[in-house]
Amino acid sequence: MTDKGRGRAPGAVDPGGLLKETVLRLRGAAIVLPFLALFAVLSLTSEPFFTTVNLRNILDQQSEILIVAAAGTLVLVAGGIDLSVGAVYLLGGVTAAKVAVEYGPEAGLFAGVGVGLAIGLANGIIVTIFRINSLIATLAMSFVVVGLAKLITKSTGGVISLLEPDRQSFDKFATSRFLEVASSTWVMVVVVVALGLVLARTTAGRYMYAAGGNPAAARLAGVRVDLVRAATFVISGGAAALGGVLVVSRVLVAGQSAPGPDFTFTVLAGIIVGGTSILGGEGAVWRSVVGVLFIALIGNGFDLLGYDPLYKEIVQGGLILIAVAIDAWSRGWRR
Repeated sequence: MTDKGRGRAPGAVDPGGLLKETVLRLRGAAIVLPFLALFAVLSLTSEPFFTTVNLRNILDQQSEILIVAAAGTLVLVAGGIDLSVGAVYLLGGVTAAKVAVEYGPEAGLFAGVGVGLAIGLANGIIVTIFRINSLIATLAMSFVVVGLAKLITKSTGGVISLLEPDRQSFDKFATSRFLEVASSTWVMVVVVVALGLVLARTTAGRYMYAAGGNPAAARLAGVRVDLVRAATFVISGGAAALGGVLVVSRVLVAGQSAPGPDFTFTVLAGIIVGGTSILGGEGAVWRSVVGVLFIALIGNGFDLLGYDPLYKEIVQGGLILIAVAIDAWSRGWRR
């Protein structure tokens, strides 16, 4: 007697099904293999690469990007996309510097992150209540936010300096050291671990996967999809602003020059290369971390080996195309 739907005996193994399951499982960890391979190659070909100083510097330099990418992963998993992170990164730093000059570093920190949370909430409302596509909504918001940053710095000639002796305590947020590791790196570790646990181990995380994977079914199951998506935008805005605060704490200068396109591209590149689906419902914070560090290793390797940095951009663009192609291919397997 055969299974009419599949043309095989009950309990028989479906080779095609096993292959699909294997491919989908491997896809989740696919970024690990090229990361380890690149790490090994750079360790063998560049003497300065595998040193404590260089590896610490990579983590420190990528700390803001990792914070924003971890939060951005939640947005993509829930079925959205946030293109305003570069602008919010700028505004968070500018706001923090402005408030810190007047009221002290702690007030500056809270003001900077608070502005980011507010922008994230605005994004969430626009996307979920007014039903505007998140790509368009956050792209438009980025122009508004950059304009706000320029207004804040207009009276100071476009730059807010924290270099004066009585203002330098602001640098403690990013440059203080514990166990020879910069405080910005420790902040990154806390944020990444916290968001990773939220996505992977909590009910809220399961709701994010449901909202991005099949929102109609999620609504029928009682998931408040709009609330879940709005929450991810709030988290993304706060994380972007925190990243901006940390970079200003490191350099002690905030300016109105927008890092938007480059910063946003780097964040999204890390998330997508890490294997998070641009269509929602799939992804993990740890994958985004590996994706960001993989791209960072490429840049570090180009610098250490003396290659033309123009080729780095070509490689990064190619990686994104490959990651998106793999995502589309793996989704086709599930049909």
